[in-house]
Amino acid sequence: MWGYLSLLPVFLAFWAVSGVWTVFALAVVNKAVNLTEGFPYISLCGSYPPQSCIFSQVLNMGAAMAAWICILRYHQLRDLGVGKRLNRLILCSGILCALGTSVVGNFQQKNQQPTHLTGAFFAFFVGSLYFWLQLLVSWRMRTLPQPGAPWIRPLRLGLCSVCTILMVAMVVLHSWPLRSASAACEWAVAMLLFALFGLLAVDFSGLEGCTLCLQPGPSLSPPPASPMSLQVQLSQAL
Repeated sequence: MWGYLSLLPVFLAFWAVSGVWTVFALAVVNKAVNLTEGFPYISLCGSYPPQSCIFSQVLNMGAAMAAWICILRYHQLRDLGVGKRLNRLILCSGILCALGTSVVGNFQQKNQQPTHLTGAFFAFFVGSLYFWLQLLVSWRMRTLPQPGAPWIRPLRLGLCSVCTILMVAMVVLHSWPLRSASAACEWAVAMLLFALFGLLAVDFSGLEGCTLCLQPGPSLSPPPASPMSLQVQLSQAL
């Protein structure tokens, strides 16, 4: 039976996909982009008001959910016995992907292009690395439980492969320049990354909840004994 935490990746995918296409529709209606001149980049659609405000909110909310998903996945892989270094590398790549997404939403292309492109690099390329690392873990550690149908892992492999190919094509086409084709690749990569995040719902299907546990540091002294325990110790000594 699937737990409620499995809804978080699904909601993230739905939120992000519907949000960016809503921004696209508003950009077309408000004539911020002209489809007769070419297919626009995602960032171009979200660079002009009023859709720029919606674009920022959509990506910030999506980044927050993605970061929370990465933290949950980190603790899940840790409990499954994944090595500390590899697990931390996976966590860092996921957090950088979420941070880059937030940067893309807050620093529009027309105002802060270098910062915007840096955020796009983290969101796309490091985000793809996040899922490749998880595939590496699943292939190397055969003892890890593989929830879901048997075709889930080949599907992830296919999505990651297509995502990587399209990212390379996006950069090459942009430099030629074939901007409309490059923009189409960018939209496809974004949809694939959203789908990969949504597939994490399969991994979270066995999670019923999460608990925060605080452990005292080694330098902290143990708590003083209660009066009741002292009375018991004295009575035993007498």
